[in-house]
Amino acid sequence: MSGYKLMWMLVMFDLPTDTKAQRKSAGDFRNFLLDEGFERSQFSVYARMVSGKEAYEARVAWIERALPEKGEVQILQFTDRQYELILRYSDQGRAARRKNPEQLVLF
Repeated sequence: MSGYKLMWMLVMFDLPTDTKAQRKSAGDFRNFLLDEGFERSQFSVYARMVSGKEAYEARVAWIERALPEKGEVQILQFTDRQYELILRYSDQGRAARRKNPEQLVLF
């Protein structure tokens, strides 16, 4: 598949964790994302490859149904080519670029 048809979803969130119920809700949302094939990129940032706009929209619909009652959730989309151009820094040094998967994994 073309690197311009494969897309990445980035889900970023800031959820309240003041009460036990809020911490459970935040944990449930993280687990939902992991169960849906997302990988943790940072503490509240999760990424997943999808096979195009229709697959992206389907995943957005799933996420909308699982949104916690409170908090902020943002979803970004970008192509596989754009994803491989992301600059990453770790401990104040540039990290190696992530290698994109060679093939799409079907669940």
